Amino acid sequence: MANESRGNLLSQESSFIIQDVEAGVAGNVEDRTRNNNAIRDYFEQSSHPIAAFFFLAFRLGAILTYLLGTIFSDNFTLIFVVTILLLAFDFWTVKNVSGRLLVGLRWWNEIQPDGSNKWVFESAHPNRKPNSADSRLFWAVLYGTPIIWVLLALSCILTFKPSWLVIVAVAIVLSGANMYGYTQCDKDAKRKWATSMATQSALGTLSSGATGLLGRAVSSGIGSFFSGRR
Repeated sequence: MANESRGNLLSQESSFIIQDVEAGVAGNVEDRTRNNNAIRDYFEQSSHPIAAFFFLAFRLGAILTYLLGTIFSDNFTLIFVVTILLLAFDFWTVKNVSGRLLVGLRWWNEIQPDGSNKWVFESAHPNRKPNSADSRLFWAVLYGTPIIWVLLALSCILTFKPSWLVIVAVAIVLSGANMYGYTQCDKDAKRKWATSMATQSALGTLSSGATGLLGRAVSSGIGSFFSGRR
């Protein structure tokens, strides 16, 4: 009897373990499927999936090369060069392509004759309908990336890695420049849009007032003409 009871307990424990394992595997598969569906849904909703892909690829590539580069190579110089190149590609792409396509914004600096820098902002027409999926991705990644690099900078300081801190400093400068530039560009676009709407409203009010005044003048003149003839 004892052996039978022990056997029943073992069989129950085995069944519980198998069920837990199956539940865990099913949960992991479900999570991966949900993530894959979310990624697929985004790229299906995006108006510019290729631009969005490279917008993510260069940024993730720089971060992953910085974090995982030592797993594949002990050559710090190689990791340094690859990471800096990815950061440079990301800076140029975001500044000139990604922002223009994903949110309809673009910024650049012009050197003035006196040597000073002038910020120039370009924005799409206010009637342009933005893609909400592209906008959410762009702004979330634009603001999130500098935060990640700042955390990595703190890690370098705490672990006394000055050579790695150089990479992080370059990343903060480049990603921070794009973040600041697009923030100011977005404010400038909203200001232009508000000014344009106010101007159109004022012109519409003035036009309607002039039309009404002209109509009343014409009506009064016609009325006076016919009353005089009587």
